[in-house]
Amino acid sequence: MDFWQGFWLITGVHILACMSPGPDFVLVSQQSLSRGRAAGLLTALGIALGFGVHIVYSVLGLVTVVAQSATLLTMIKIIGGLYLIYIGYKGLTAKAAGEVAEIRAEKMTAEPALNIIWRGVLCNVLNPKAVVYMLSLFTVVLSPTTPLWQMAAYGAWMTLMLFVWFGLVAFMLPAPAVNRRFRHFGHWIDRVCGGALALLGIKVMSGQ
Repeated sequence: MDFWQGFWLITGVHILACMSPGPDFVLVSQQSLSRGRAAGLLTALGIALGFGVHIVYSVLGLVTVVAQSATLLTMIKIIGGLYLIYIGYKGLTAKAAGEVAEIRAEKMTAEPALNIIWRGVLCNVLNPKAVVYMLSLFTVVLSPTTPLWQMAAYGAWMTLMLFVWFGLVAFMLPAPAVNRRFRHFGHWIDRVCGGALALLGIKVMSGQ
C-alpha cells in the first residue's frame, strides 16, 4: 500500500472512530456546556497533545517490531483486527439516549489555560483504549516495508484530525438546537460507524 492509499484509508477510519463518543468526547462536551467554547477548545487541544504521546512511542515501537519479525506483524494485525471488530460491535449495539434535561452554561470561572489543556492531556494519556485503538488503526496500513517517516506522517495527521473534530464539537455543541439533535440521532451515527469499523477489522484479520 503506497502512502496516499494508506493516507485516505486512515483518514476515513479515523473520522468514523472520532465520531464515536468516548471519554474524550464526554470531557469536551462537559467543558463546552458548563464553561464555554473557549474551555472546550483548550480541552480539545489537550486531548490532541495526549494522543500525540501515544503516537510517538507506538510508532517507534511498531516500526522496530515489524522490521524484526513477520510473525509478530501477523499477531499485531490479528489483535488490531479483533479490537476494531470490538469497537464496531459496541457501536452497532448503541441505544438511543433518553430524554435529557437541557444543560445551562454556567458562568466560566477564572482558570489558567494550561490547567484546562492539562486536563485534556491526562484524559487521553490515561485512557488505555487510546493506544490500543491507534495500534489497531495502524495495522490497516502496516507492512515490513513501511518507513518510519510514513508512520510518523500518519500519526501527525491523526492527531490534527482529532483536534479539528473535538474543536468542532466544542464550538457547535453548546448551541441548544445542535445539542438536542445530536442526542436524538447520535446512536444512529454510532451504528453506522460501528458497522464500518467491524468490516474493516474483518478485512485486517483476513489479510486482504
